[in-house]
Amino acid sequence: MSSDLYIYYRVAAGNAQQFDQAAAKMQAGLSLQYQIATALKRSPEIKDEHHTWMEVYSSVPPDFTKIIDQAVAEHGLAALIDGPRHTEFFVNISSCA
Repeated sequence: MSSDLYIYYRVAAGNAQQFDQAAAKMQAGLSLQYQIATALKRSPEIKDEHHTWMEVYSSVPPDFTKIIDQAVAEHGLAALIDGPRHTEFFVNISSCA
């Protein structure tokens, strides 16, 4: 069963442009290498001088969190993220009764 990965965290509003460019580059590389769909989202409002950001990865392989952790380190994203990265997997379910 394939699963989708959602990762959310906070980034200072002043770092938004730099973070957006680095995260988009990281996701483009992961998408190409692993043939997965990706999305990068950001909350529209600023709360406590931060935006909440979310990375989305569809139909990922089982060990993808290790791959993401390595990619985050390689692209310098950790230095731009304030606090922990929250990771959640979701699976598709059938809604047939």
